[in-house]
Amino acid sequence: MQIEDRYATVFSAKLHYLEAGTGPAVVLVHGLGDDAEIWRAVLPEWARAHRVIVPDLIGFGRSDKPLLDYRVGTLADFLDGLMRQLGIERASWIGNSLGGWVVAVEALARPSAVASLVLVDAAGYHDLPQALGAHTLRALHLATREDLQWLGPLTFYDPRFYADTELDAAYAQRIAAGDGYTVGRIMDSLARGEDTLDGKLTRIASPTLVVWGAADRLIRPSYGRRFARDIRNAQLVILPRCGHLPQLECPKALGAAVEDFLDSSAPRRAEARR
Repeated sequence: MQIEDRYATVFSAKLHYLEAGTGPAVVLVHGLGDDAEIWRAVLPEWARAHRVIVPDLIGFGRSDKPLLDYRVGTLADFLDGLMRQLGIERASWIGNSLGGWVVAVEALARPSAVASLVLVDAAGYHDLPQALGAHTLRALHLATREDLQWLGPLTFYDPRFYADTELDAAYAQRIAAGDGYTVGRIMDSLARGEDTLDGKLTRIASPTLVVWGAADRLIRPSYGRRFARDIRNAQLVILPRCGHLPQLECPKALGAAVEDFLDSSAPRRAEARR
């Protein structure tokens, strides 16, 4: 499976994205401090039957990092702009953590653009900062090796993902990423309670799958159950022995759950277009 590195200009800024496959469009959206590469393990499987678009959100990865007062709505605006640049009117949207929040905002703001929705260990509720606690909120600025060390056991079920050698590599990657300004502004927006989803999710009409790692101690599974209650007819899948980043820790289980969902929701999407 060939994966292409591509760029598009959106609102005068350069956005980097990966693209693979052909068929109905699927957009994969990463979380805080990540980039498109975090989806690489699942991308080839999903690209067998879909055109998969995997952007670096504005301010992250190889996309431009303008000095904006970043918030979730900003990220969603740029994604919408990217879809218009690519001529994609409708897609299935899959988002992890912060990316899940972004795709939920997209589903609320532009429902006709969302054929189906997959929320993977998603953020977005107003009380999340209180649930995270002061230490974890500080660590999510991702400024020091100690921050990553604190977040490791909260993020992953398997301790191999936060062994010392992995932490050193992860911290080196954080330094190279150059997205500290973006992360800081997103955390400020989180503290201000901007773009939260409370009381809005009942308006989502797209077929929705909520996927959660049973061992996610960063955003606990109770939030997954809450999303599944608040979104009409949402399906919930809890992945055992998996943490906050299923695309890294248990890609096969995540891939199977998403493929089953996309296959089952396709007839409903077709009916909705008639």
